[in-house]
Amino acid sequence: MKGDWRVLLGILFVVLLGWLIYLLKPILTPFLAGALLAYLGNPLVDRLQRRGMSRMAAVAVVFVSLSAMGVLGVLIMVPLLGLQLQMIVQKTPVFLLWLQQNFVPWVSQQFDLDFGHIEFEQVKETALKGLGQFGDLAGQLLVKITSSGLALLVFVGNVALVPVVSFYLMKDWSMLMNRVRQLLPRLVEPTVVRLARECDEVIAAFVRGQLWVMLSLGAVYSVGLWLVGIPMAFLIGMIAGLASIVPYLGFFVGVTASLIAAFVQYHDWLHLGLVFAVFGVGQALEGMVLTPLLVGDRIGLHPVVVIFAVLAGAQLFGFVGMLLALPVAAVILVLVRYFYQVYLDSNLYGAPSDEKNF
Repeated sequence: MKGDWRVLLGILFVVLLGWLIYLLKPILTPFLAGALLAYLGNPLVDRLQRRGMSRMAAVAVVFVSLSAMGVLGVLIMVPLLGLQLQMIVQKTPVFLLWLQQNFVPWVSQQFDLDFGHIEFEQVKETALKGLGQFGDLAGQLLVKITSSGLALLVFVGNVALVPVVSFYLMKDWSMLMNRVRQLLPRLVEPTVVRLARECDEVIAAFVRGQLWVMLSLGAVYSVGLWLVGIPMAFLIGMIAGLASIVPYLGFFVGVTASLIAAFVQYHDWLHLGLVFAVFGVGQALEGMVLTPLLVGDRIGLHPVVVIFAVLAGAQLFGFVGMLLALPVAAVILVLVRYFYQVYLDSNLYGAPSDEKNF
């Protein structure tokens, strides 16, 4: 009976925790982002400590390094993204003209369809208007935020919270983990610590490794598409790299966008083949070099599980759910492995000898 009560209490705790996250999700994003940065930076802090640095000095070095990388990334990416969006606006009329003069007649001839009712000038005006609004999105967002004093304070506060939370969590990470360990019941402490270490291995391998895989793929795709001469190479490459967190999504999005851009720009088969070559090289590097080197084989998360976890997290908790989806899936994976082994070692699986002969 005591075991049943422990199981019920565990289930109740998980349900209450999920309900609490759902209620607090509007304010959780900066805390989760700060915790993620602290989790990523803590191994570097520990390594510097082992080389003789004090904890505070090691935290300061890692914190300043991560902050500098973040600022540098923003300073590089924002102007590039602005140029790429401007290029999209400039290329849209050319693309629509090619659709009207080449693609639509070919489809009509091949499939006996009538597109005569489509007003391409109206489509062109609507598309350009929409792209113009999209290009001004950042400015509109800034005006909306600054128009309300409360909204401005909330936005600035959320942005400022991320580095503050990450700094203090990195500084006190070891102490917090030891406090949690001391609170565990002595009877289950060894098992919980072992499972926590396995969860940390899985999460660390995925989060840290997959982050580098995504950035590396984005760089490979961007450079490859730039060498091929594809417009918006940086934007398409980075989106494809970041989308690769969901298996095959980055490849599909990148190839589709690149093929359209290549065909509109060059109207030949050579550049289409070069696009496939770029993404083929990227996929080969991901499968044979990047994933084994940066992630390893310790994760065990099936691609279907990854897709389901990301979609379920986004559906239930929005952006916060997407941040939590894969770590939660990794923890569940470790627990499933543990209970599976418990089941194999139990009398329920290995029936007594008199029942085996039944």
